[in-house]
Amino acid sequence: MTAFPLSRRAFVAGAASLASAAALGLAGCTPEDEAPSPAPDATPGASADPEINERVAPSLVAAVAYDDGSCNPIGCSSTLFVAAGWHVFEGLYELDLHTYRTELGLAAEIPLQVSDLEYEVTLRESPVFSDGSPLTVNDVCNAFTRNMANDFYGPLLSFIQAVEPKDESTVTFKLASPMGSLLQERLSLVRIFPAAQTDEELESLPVGSGPWCYDTINATDGGSITFVPNAHYGGAFPATCQRMEWEVATDDEARTQLLCDKQVVCAEAAPEVLADPIAEAGATVDYVPGMNVPFLLFNCEKPPFDDARVRQALLYALDTDTLIGRVMAGHARPATSLLPDYFRGYHRASTVYSYDPERARALLAEAGALTAAEDGEPALSLTLRVNDNWVRALAESIVADWKAVGVTAEVVFLDQTALFADISTTPKKGSVLPFDVVLCPGDPSRFGNDPDLIMNWWYGSNVWTLARTCWARSKAFDELADLLQEARIAADENEQQRLWNQCFDLIAAEAPLYPLFHRETATAYYDGQLSGYDPIAATGLMFLGATPMKESKPI
Repeated sequence: MTAFPLSRRAFVAGAASLASAAALGLAGCTPEDEAPSPAPDATPGASADPEINERVAPSLVAAVAYDDGSCNPIGCSSTLFVAAGWHVFEGLYELDLHTYRTELGLAAEIPLQVSDLEYEVTLRESPVFSDGSPLTVNDVCNAFTRNMANDFYGPLLSFIQAVEPKDESTVTFKLASPMGSLLQERLSLVRIFPAAQTDEELESLPVGSGPWCYDTINATDGGSITFVPNAHYGGAFPATCQRMEWEVATDDEARTQLLCDKQVVCAEAAPEVLADPIAEAGATVDYVPGMNVPFLLFNCEKPPFDDARVRQALLYALDTDTLIGRVMAGHARPATSLLPDYFRGYHRASTVYSYDPERARALLAEAGALTAAEDGEPALSLTLRVNDNWVRALAESIVADWKAVGVTAEVVFLDQTALFADISTTPKKGSVLPFDVVLCPGDPSRFGNDPDLIMNWWYGSNVWTLARTCWARSKAFDELADLLQEARIAADENEQQRLWNQCFDLIAAEAPLYPLFHRETATAYYDGQLSGYDPIAATGLMFLGATPMKESKPI
């Protein structure tokens, strides 16, 4: 008997690649007049072993925990669509989210260094988009140019001065500053799409060159996203079945019920408080240490939150250890820095927010935030906007801890879109955004785990600081920007780390946005029915190389 491989890479290496497989002329991927003739017995992801093929399920159905956002690959920040994009698009380089090493994607080789500030990247032979159109260097240049102009990705790509076609298969990158070992990793951020696609098409059903392509998209809670194999895929991880479907279920109980009822084979963000019914249903839960954090975001232009002492006080007031034990069942670590202590570049910050209600009260008093109001209202009253997903379970304890130090909070639950809808535009001078504090989850490690990227995501010159926290107008912001630039161009790794350490200290002390703890990423799945699946540490589901099986009985 042939044992079905457990490693996603072993599966791909041992199974016959069915990139051709998808010789299925599938709607949404290949224009009708260009559909290839079906190949006999061709099934996506087929193995050379017919016994294994007989066991492969026709579809892979999973439950995702996040909703809404834009499917547009330009500056994509949606938790849901970043993960979907891993399956639909390719970059020049691909970030292996199990190891955080970069691998070849559309590029045929690593960047060729022409000089300190110039590199060339050659495309693999004859890449093709899922609609059958050729993928050219012009498409690559267009994707980079448009992402460089984007509010989210632009700051992360600011090291690129220009991107130009050299010839039919080579792209030239001219840099504004050296990037050293981070170059290849940062280039993986940009996903390539046809330059001919309109903005409307990119917002509705974008086309890529990855192993899957979008079939239908309804990203609202209760909706679903469906994918079909890309018949033209030429990479290492072809689709392994005929269809993939993601059920959008932001409610923990609803998502868990889908899993326990066996309507899905995998569910992300498995709630710790529902571990027993998940185990009783026969599913496995993997906990992978990552950077899936709940963070507090403060309106740094609105008194009293414009005072760093008030922001610090609200963090010192929180009994994070109890929160982790009660809500996370211990599957998290209190934040001792922006980064978790198992990430490269970690530095324990000079300010660590261990539970200290006395210190919290002292800081509030020092900032004048505990002065009683004349009308009898609480000295400090705030509104806490809470993202209506897994972090809502934290709100009750946070409010109780704040009340213990004299702060009254009213909680408002909002979905992801509503949460940021009115606070994502830079306010005019003299005006203040209409919020106090936000509680939300975030995970920039889905783009990479280098300190420069993670710090720039939340504290660079982008929507997070120009709007949202409104921290970009502070002197501390300018100081951080200078330190990050110094670190970016530092040739010596020890000097780079020394500068990053200063950044971590500054961010912790200022706390315009700061994590409460680093959560282990919990993914629930039926191991025997999802062969080759290996959960990742980052937020999102990654099914490249995973194969759905009809039964859990081993071959």
